[in-house]
Amino acid sequence: MGIAFLVTSLIIVATPGTGAIYTMAAGLQRGRRASLIAAFGCTVGIVPHLVAAVTGLAAVLYASAVAFSTIKYLGVAYLLYLAWQTWRDKTSLDAETVTGPPSSVQVIAQAVLVNLLNPKLTIFFFVFLPQFVHSDEPHALEHMLTLSAIFMLLTLLVFAGYGIFAAAMRANVLRRPRMVAWMRRLFAGTYLALAGRLALSDH
Repeated sequence: MGIAFLVTSLIIVATPGTGAIYTMAAGLQRGRRASLIAAFGCTVGIVPHLVAAVTGLAAVLYASAVAFSTIKYLGVAYLLYLAWQTWRDKTSLDAETVTGPPSSVQVIAQAVLVNLLNPKLTIFFFVFLPQFVHSDEPHALEHMLTLSAIFMLLTLLVFAGYGIFAAAMRANVLRRPRMVAWMRRLFAGTYLALAGRLALSDH
């Protein structure tokens, strides 16, 4: 069960999604430190889903079409906002603006929202974890928390890897203004595609 959980979790985490895209964008736009902060923020964004699963709220959200749709369309709206912000951003990546770069708190807040408004994580904790935790086993809660902590650690490590790789490519990107423009269009298009996929998804 342990190996199966690790392999399955790694596949889920490593599959590029909203959080990975946001972390890579932070690495390309603001460097390694920002990418690591974004990875941390995305990991923190998992906590509310974990709390919901532990308290039983995940079951309610999964069973209630209204509750699920509310979270889903909030997520869609936020992804559309990120796409719009990325598309209209014309600032140079190698120059400080008057207002300065986003603070660590701002980066973490955005990253938390990215995962907080992701209903797929709620489904993950409701559908996936119970396969590895039996309700009648001793210390079931502790087992669930341990597996959740492992999932969060994998998320942090994988996202940090994505971000560091993106940050390493930053110098090459900065030397090509047209690549910077296309990069922003790519991320904006990716956010838009993720929003569309989320909007069309079912339970």
